[in-house]
Amino acid sequence: MKRWLSRAGISLLFAMLFAPVALAANAFDVYSDPSCGCCGAWVEYMRAHGYTVSVHQDQPMAAVKARFGVPARAMSCHTALIDGYVVEGHVPVEDIRRLLVERPDAIGLAAPGMPMGSPGMDTGRSERYEVVLIGRDGSTRVYATHGPGA
Repeated sequence: MKRWLSRAGISLLFAMLFAPVALAANAFDVYSDPSCGCCGAWVEYMRAHGYTVSVHQDQPMAAVKARFGVPARAMSCHTALIDGYVVEGHVPVEDIRRLLVERPDAIGLAAPGMPMGSPGMDTGRSERYEVVLIGRDGSTRVYATHGPGA
C-alpha cells in the first residue's frame, strides 16, 4: 500500500510540475477584426480540436502583424500566437501540431490570403493552397500543401 501511495504521489508531483507546460502549448491568443466571421469560424475549429483560445479584437491588425514579424506575402485575416510561434490565417490543426512537435527555428506558419476550403473558410468550394513556414529573416518556404490534388 505504501509503495502504491508513493507512486501515486510521484505521479501527482510530475503532473503538477509539467501541467503548465502542457497547457501553454495548448493555448492560443488570437488577434482579429471584430467584423470578420471567418476568423471566428477558425477559432471555433481550434476549440473543437481541444485548444483554449483567447480572442483580442481591440488592436489595429496591421500593427499586430508588424509586431509579430508577419511578412506582407504571408498575411491573412487573423494572427494567432501559441507557445512562442505565430500562426497567421487559416492554418489546419495538423500543421500546427507538427510545428509544435518539430519546433523549427522560425517565426511560425501562415496560410496566406484566405484560401477556400481551409479551416474557417468552408464554403463548399475548395482550392489547393500552401501553408508556409516563416523564417526568422522573413523568408517563407512551403511547409504543407492542402486541398484538391495535394
